[in-house]
Amino acid sequence: MAEIVSVPEDSGRYLVCSRYRGQFQPGWFSPEFWQPSIMPVSSGGRGSAWFIDSPDGPWVLRHYLRGGLIARVLSHHYLYTGGSRVRSFQELELLEQMYGEGLPVPEPIAAVCNRRWGLYYSCAILMKRLPGTVPMGDLLETLPLSRWRDVGAVIRRFHERNVNHADLNCFNILISEENIYVIDFDKGRRVPASEPEAAWKRANLERLKRSVVKVIGADNSELNSRWSSLLAGYHQA
Repeated sequence: MAEIVSVPEDSGRYLVCSRYRGQFQPGWFSPEFWQPSIMPVSSGGRGSAWFIDSPDGPWVLRHYLRGGLIARVLSHHYLYTGGSRVRSFQELELLEQMYGEGLPVPEPIAAVCNRRWGLYYSCAILMKRLPGTVPMGDLLETLPLSRWRDVGAVIRRFHERNVNHADLNCFNILISEENIYVIDFDKGRRVPASEPEAAWKRANLERLKRSVVKVIGADNSELNSRWSSLLAGYHQA
């Protein structure tokens, strides 16, 4: 696994994967820095992510935004309780672990934490873009049963590595002609071996199914066969 380097700057604190340390610039986390080589991500999310055409190739910039009622007051600020609990830093470190283990995730680049008013912080993360991929949520009506099985097998790979995805939904699974990836590990974690497996693994799958039902409807005639195929791939992996 590559080393992650802490980079203190006047404007914030940064964690940078060591392979990008030599070229790193704090401006990377500002959409304005990349104009005109940047465009918003249109599918999934809350309008807080951008595709970047960087000199190093296609990247993704994601700013962390809150959901729910609290977002009306603190849309992109979180209570600061220490550097080790900054959400972008946690996700970067988890991504780097998984990427080093060969799990199908985006290659991480860097993360930032900007303190606000002493008590709060905002944060963002940069990663390589996965070219030629489409969110599973955009393909539900046309995805063949064999690919549903492949999705189940990929989820099983993460579970065997004790990776608990906090928001496993059909827009956080990206599909290309050859590969299937999982993205957006905000609040994801490695589950200790001492923690019972069945509950969190089942919760991951149930959350994914709810997202599928939300898109195609509970009365969809193909729902049962598609979901059964996914579970078959999961159990046979």
